[in-house]
Amino acid sequence: MQELQLYIESDRLDLFEDEAVSITQTIQNVKDPAKIFTSFTQTFSVPASSNNNKIFQHYYNYNITGGYDARTKKAGRIELNTIPFKTGRIKLEGVSLKNNLAHTYRITFFGNTVELPDIIGDDKLGSLPFTESKYNVTYDAATVKAKLEIASGVGAHIITPLITHTQALFYNSATSTQNDAGNLYYHSASGTNGVDWNELKYALRLYEILEQIEAKYTTANDYASNIAFSTDFFNTTNPTFYNLYMWLHRKSGDVEPASQVTTFQTLIAGYSGTVSNIVVGNSTITIPANLVTFPNRIVSAEVEVQNPSGTACSVIVNLNGSPIVTSPFVAGDQTITVPSMVANGIYSVTIQHEEEVDQLDDVIWTIDGIVSGSSYTDTVNVGAKILAPTFDFIVSQQIPEISIMSFLTGLFKMFNLVAYVNDDGLIVVRPLEATSGVSYSYLTSADVSGLDAPIDYEISKYVDVTERAVNIALPYKEVIYAYEGTGTYFAKQHNQLFSANWGALRYIGGTEATGTGGINYNASTEVYKVLVPFEHMKYERMVNRNGGASTTIQWGWSVNENQQAYVGKPLIFYAVKQSTGTTAIAFQEDVNDTDSVSNYWIPSNSLYLDPATGKQNINFGAELNEYDDGSDEFTDTLFSVYHSEYIIDVFNERRRITQLTSYLPLRIIYNFKLNDTFTLNAETYLINSITTDLQSGKSKMELLNQV
Repeated sequence: MQELQLYIESDRLDLFEDEAVSITQTIQNVKDPAKIFTSFTQTFSVPASSNNNKIFQHYYNYNITGGYDARTKKAGRIELNTIPFKTGRIKLEGVSLKNNLAHTYRITFFGNTVELPDIIGDDKLGSLPFTESKYNVTYDAATVKAKLEIASGVGAHIITPLITHTQALFYNSATSTQNDAGNLYYHSASGTNGVDWNELKYALRLYEILEQIEAKYTTANDYASNIAFSTDFFNTTNPTFYNLYMWLHRKSGDVEPASQVTTFQTLIAGYSGTVSNIVVGNSTITIPANLVTFPNRIVSAEVEVQNPSGTACSVIVNLNGSPIVTSPFVAGDQTITVPSMVANGIYSVTIQHEEEVDQLDDVIWTIDGIVSGSSYTDTVNVGAKILAPTFDFIVSQQIPEISIMSFLTGLFKMFNLVAYVNDDGLIVVRPLEATSGVSYSYLTSADVSGLDAPIDYEISKYVDVTERAVNIALPYKEVIYAYEGTGTYFAKQHNQLFSANWGALRYIGGTEATGTGGINYNASTEVYKVLVPFEHMKYERMVNRNGGASTTIQWGWSVNENQQAYVGKPLIFYAVKQSTGTTAIAFQEDVNDTDSVSNYWIPSNSLYLDPATGKQNINFGAELNEYDDGSDEFTDTLFSVYHSEYIIDVFNERRRITQLTSYLPLRIIYNFKLNDTFTLNAETYLINSITTDLQSGKSKMELLNQV
């Protein structure tokens, strides 16, 4: 029997002799991120003794002025045999009277720890502080291309994967396809084929999201606790996690800028007139001083913008970057007179629009002037232009709208992760099972530093042998693992062809490890579903339509079954850099301006493209390898690597749950962890749950036999 002491500030409260204080721990708590920092809360009934009446200042007597203020919580602590157990706050709930006399005070003890949902709340990923310079990215053709080509080292926290939001891509090396939209074969710089740069969006490494969670939720930022994850699983040397990215895709179709008015700048791409002293750059016209002074001078100038889209645009003419002529928003073609084009300097054109405009047909400059006493008229047609947005890509405004708790829960479900808080306040995160990629797990071994190794406690002499129950352990007839989002075109096509969701697994347990040995019809629940709140896209490796040879190109297509732009759930994928022996792709920066790109990031569900290197992937069920010509399977699935051992073991016909009562000594109550084991009569058991009365030492235990 332990002696329990309860203190409010420095005063010790009197307790009823039979007052029970219990704490429950279960393996499910460590598998649920919502249970991280699980608080200890206990309600007490304490006698209205003279000591307690003094402490609570006879709270039942409301005529006392300046008495006990029950609206506030006061510092408190619980001790067992004078050993500190919990610290926190105590709140007086009320007092019960019998025969008009005070009998019992009702109080609640709140532990100092705070549950993770209480810290994070309903905050979404967009609330995280992606404000550092490393996250400031311009959305334009040059940057999109640079992030498509960026090496896997520094700077690859944001990349451009080959996933289009609308445009269908293919590969055809036939010479007749030079101007086929979406054809990735590079013909020449003047071709109009290739992937339109503004069909692509950036992606963010998941590791960065975890870092920003830690950066935001600190006591320095006025949060109740610091959130800090261990590096057991979330680290830079674990490719299983570190190579995962989230596509920054908040809305269907084109990237939506922070401002509703998009600025498309610098439509002047060249000038080939007859007057040699009009100097032309790639984006501007430079008027030398000798041309605007008598006798040489520009008499008049105008710019015509041909816009057949019907979308209202505003045309702005700039001198040295400052607007000198601005037209209102007008649909269709516009011709703008530039009367002040009489000064030397650099002239440019800016187009603004409130809705998406893909392309203008023509942008035409007409300049009338006098050179050496002779009149001239010079006209240049810049030609069709793909509009080039120059707005900032703000990660917090582009990241999918998912709550932080849902994001963390999704990761925990994918990799069967568990978590607990160590003595230093660090959230230790590791897989429940040992895997080939991670040499330690929660249940079986210590972490890399040798700390927190599971301990086996011999408890035979503490167990009440008079009563024990042995029950079936199998809780369900079947378990389904699946992603919530499988609505993209190729995934939907797979679902229809095979009558099964892409990447999902249905496990029907029995006596065989394959999960096909029968059903437990006595299970209390029909089906248990493990649903991950992410999109699971099926990708396509391209073959050359001209001959059928395989390429090194794999792409994603974010459209629905009707080939319309699609949002879906947040997309998680592996990014693989293609840089050796690659098939070059055509990258369209502008009309008649196409680059050849031989280094690029492709999306994948597999950590490695070559099955000989590894078959680890983020499918739950075994699927054909999209990149390996469909001849090999993704066998090292999330289920087989991270879930199977536990699930198959639970479905084992020899598995039982033993329910018993024990009287554990204080040294075990204080120190045991849910990954420890108990030995009883030479048999070793895993802990499923323990509820312990801290005063009596009596524990109600559910133990799983090892098989």
